[in-house]
Amino acid sequence: MTTASFRPPNLALSTFGLSLATFMQVLDTTIANVSLPTIAGNLGVSNDQSTWVITSFAVSMAISLPLTGFLTRRFGEVRLFTACTLLFALTSFMCGVSQSMGMLLMFRALQGAVAGPMYPITQSLLIGIYPPAKRGMALALLAMVTVVAPIAGPILGGMITDNYSWPWIFFINVPIGIFASVVVAEQLRGKVEKTERPKIDYVGLVTLIIGVGALQIVLDKGNDADWFNSNFIIITSIVSAVSLAIFLIWELTDKDPIVDLRLFRHRNFAAGTLALVLAYSAFFSIGLLVPLWLQQQLGYTATWAGYATAPLGVIPVLLTFFVGKYATRIDLRMLAATAFLVMGLTCFMRSGFDLDVDFDHVAMVQLLQGLGVALFFMPVLSILLSDLQQNEIAAGSGLSTFLRTLGGSFAASITTLLWTRRAVVHHEQLAEHITAYSPVSQAAMQQLGHGDAQVGGSVINRMITQQGFQISFNEVFHALGWIFLGLILVIWLAKPPFAAKAGPAAGGH
Repeated sequence: MTTASFRPPNLALSTFGLSLATFMQVLDTTIANVSLPTIAGNLGVSNDQSTWVITSFAVSMAISLPLTGFLTRRFGEVRLFTACTLLFALTSFMCGVSQSMGMLLMFRALQGAVAGPMYPITQSLLIGIYPPAKRGMALALLAMVTVVAPIAGPILGGMITDNYSWPWIFFINVPIGIFASVVVAEQLRGKVEKTERPKIDYVGLVTLIIGVGALQIVLDKGNDADWFNSNFIIITSIVSAVSLAIFLIWELTDKDPIVDLRLFRHRNFAAGTLALVLAYSAFFSIGLLVPLWLQQQLGYTATWAGYATAPLGVIPVLLTFFVGKYATRIDLRMLAATAFLVMGLTCFMRSGFDLDVDFDHVAMVQLLQGLGVALFFMPVLSILLSDLQQNEIAAGSGLSTFLRTLGGSFAASITTLLWTRRAVVHHEQLAEHITAYSPVSQAAMQQLGHGDAQVGGSVINRMITQQGFQISFNEVFHALGWIFLGLILVIWLAKPPFAAKAGPAAGGH
């Protein structure tokens, strides 16, 4: 039986096992975020040091993602998926029992390393076990998991930390990981996979680890360290740039590269990956900035900020079945273009927000954005995978997911930098006309300070700071709106047909 004709005994159970493992893995990218202060307090470290709980996971995952194709060729998709899922459960348990920050960071890094290949292999396995006519449904389901898990992460993390203790955000992965790996191993046991022993590209591997690791550290720590005013950031950036330059040259000229950059010779893969990376980066910026703004400028608690942003997941959940079933009847570029239009419009709506905006209005815009998200992932994923051979799908999915993840890291750093820097500029502009020598300013300070001009001055300064951040928030969303509209042109660079390839190559491995 070839890979192309293999069908598991129970397709629904196989899909559930694969989706559950992916949900667990994606959830873990955000579940620890709200628990960092508690973890820092319990392990006796500063809040700044606790952020390495996120960074160590992200760096390791970013490094292992593009290795998916190489590891798949060596071990096979089913065996690699089962091993990664079981190791994810084990490293989660070790994170939970950690007694020091150093121990936690070591196991968190190992958890990220085994997490990297899980999503791309899930994508490849789902495409492999579904008949061509139903692959859209499989990708739509995976897209829903990708959207809902990061939203559920902070809410679930907060509830577990408040009601139990922080180790349980890791312990819950243990039964889920074991269950998912057993189900997938059992259901896909008969899948024939041809493995090979490719030569290990040591130069590519070492330069990838150094280059991506250093870049991720620069992106995570740059804002706190004041970017290129810090010698550490300058040196780390140079190390990253040199390593990545060597990596690119080597991988494009080596006969058996550890990361196959030649996949970009496929037109749809190149156009689809570009659209995915840019759209996900803008989407990631929204997901980062809205909760920050709600908490820092509008005074929301972390829990209420979670409730205000959560409606984003409603429409993707409701529309998954319909998008998966009927999307292939429509030009996928039209669906993606509609998604970018909707997300662009919601960005323009946020660019009109002010400090008096109410909860319902914020939640309603999040709900509307969900329509764009529901129509975004599945069409773009289908387009970028459409002209790859079956034996290239795991590598292509790993490479596009790696670039998407890196794009999210860039977006996080650039968005927070722009928001804070522009807020400072607007603060200076707004404060220009308020001086101690102005009778109008003096009267306002006296009034706001109930007779104490110094107290009144502090109140005015706080109000100006808030307004500066609000104007900056509006500017960032205005720019994001135009980025989404520009992506409509990018996705039309792809050419139909967008059905996944099947045929002789499908039995590759």
